[in-house]
Amino acid sequence: MNNIKSVFSVKDLENLSGVKAHTIRIWEKRYNLFSPIRDDNNIRSYNTDDLKKILNISYLNNFGYKISKIAKLTESEMVALTQQIYSEKTQASFAISNLKFAMFNFDAKLFHSTYDELEKSKSFEEIFYDVFIPLLDEIGFLWQTETLKPVHEHFISSLIRQKLFSEIEKAQKNVNFSNEEVYVLYLPMHEIHELGIMFVNYLLLRKNKHVIYLGESVPMEDLQEVIKYYNKITFLSYFTVQPEIDNLESYLFDFKNSILKREQDRFYILGKQVSDYHSQIPGIYTFSGIQAMLMTL
Repeated sequence: MNNIKSVFSVKDLENLSGVKAHTIRIWEKRYNLFSPIRDDNNIRSYNTDDLKKILNISYLNNFGYKISKIAKLTESEMVALTQQIYSEKTQASFAISNLKFAMFNFDAKLFHSTYDELEKSKSFEEIFYDVFIPLLDEIGFLWQTETLKPVHEHFISSLIRQKLFSEIEKAQKNVNFSNEEVYVLYLPMHEIHELGIMFVNYLLLRKNKHVIYLGESVPMEDLQEVIKYYNKITFLSYFTVQPEIDNLESYLFDFKNSILKREQDRFYILGKQVSDYHSQIPGIYTFSGIQAMLMTL
């Protein structure tokens, strides 16, 4: 393991493990599980070794092991026990814990070894749905609670992006589409959260669809060029933070008026920004999730 360390508050450990801060303090005092550093104001801080331990404790505790028994285990015994109860049923939660630890310790080797283990029994699509999407949801929560720093998110996102690029390349080599309908995938201006739309790209290619992937931060007027080349287009985008909620409807009306001039063209939208929005604009459709969107194809 590398020597890069991060510092965590007891609240951070709560957010990452699901174990209440009050419970962590009780376990710390009663079982001497952690040795936090205290500052001049007697505020505790924890390192990544403590994070790894609380993740393993939480994992074992969730599967019925009492804290009194867990506390008697050495670190190696604790790791061995987590591996012993590891099964296909618990694989995803175990992997998510490993990936969170890899993220906070900047441990690419642990990321890849965890992924390789998942790959033995799951397809890439299953890994993304069962592990990466829940992990990214947790990252969103950790961001909101200020447990997560941007550098950690960038690190784990870049590793997931590597896997997506690899799988997309394989799918592109095997696709055999017709030109009757084209899917144009893009993100709007200032939207840089690309993992979701990349996964949609992969899924469409696996379904033998003709995909034109334009990537992040695309000006709306640039889409007009694509219309010249194809008779029927489904535009597809993922609104995570852009456009802002106050500007959402005006963006969609602009899209309708400037891009969706032909009756046969459509616009499909996914993402947090449209989770509570139901479009009444002809040709524009919002979806609660990727699977709901795929059912319409």
